Amino acid sequence: MDEKFSRSTALLGSEVMEALRTKRVIIFGVGGVGSVAAEALIRTGLIHLTMVDDDDVQASNINRQIQAIPSVIGQPKVEALKEKLMQINPEAEIVTRCERVNEDWLKQNGLEGFDYVIDAIDSVSDKTDLIIYASRARKMKIFSSMGAAFRFDPTQIRVAELFDVKGDALAKAVRERMKKIGMKPRKKIKCVYSMEQSQKPKVESTEPIKGSLMQVTAVFGCTLASLVIEDIRKF
Repeated sequence: MDEKFSRSTALLGSEVMEALRTKRVIIFGVGGVGSVAAEALIRTGLIHLTMVDDDDVQASNINRQIQAIPSVIGQPKVEALKEKLMQINPEAEIVTRCERVNEDWLKQNGLEGFDYVIDAIDSVSDKTDLIIYASRARKMKIFSSMGAAFRFDPTQIRVAELFDVKGDALAKAVRERMKKIGMKPRKKIKCVYSMEQSQKPKVESTEPIKGSLMQVTAVFGCTLASLVIEDIRKF
């Protein structure tokens, strides 16, 4: 038994751990939610991980993103996060794509070869494109994060199917865009969301700053990782 994962093995068992080593996960968006999901999966024992995000580390990311420290400001988020994850498990096989996912990206690159997709994208259009595209794959599963910003209370985080999510502006916007373009997912999509009413900003700003706290975004990310692990465990 690999001592690094002895605690995971004690709970999940050898068969699940071996399955976890063979599954391939791709995460879109490695901000406050996606970066934590990535770390949780690698620490549990996942080996094959691909991360897609076109953004660089900024000082404002330090309050919640796993890879964000002053020394890596300006570096691509996916590269900074890979460096951290490889320190956790040097045997991990991590692929980074410093790119923005959208309909064209999906048509060009596809999602073949992946068992799970984690959607931690903020953009309504890009998120909608990804959900619709991924839902067409028969065997692959997608788990999606809704809005984590402007919330305080991590105890109000829940999991529900996309069309059952209530009180979340991002989920509503995604459903409205699906209706506008006349397309829906071909299968049910489990989403992580908060029942807490979105709070108003305490400080006015000319820039669209989404107030967020790690105690909320991290629980979103850990919940997404747990959905992947639980799905593997069921088989």
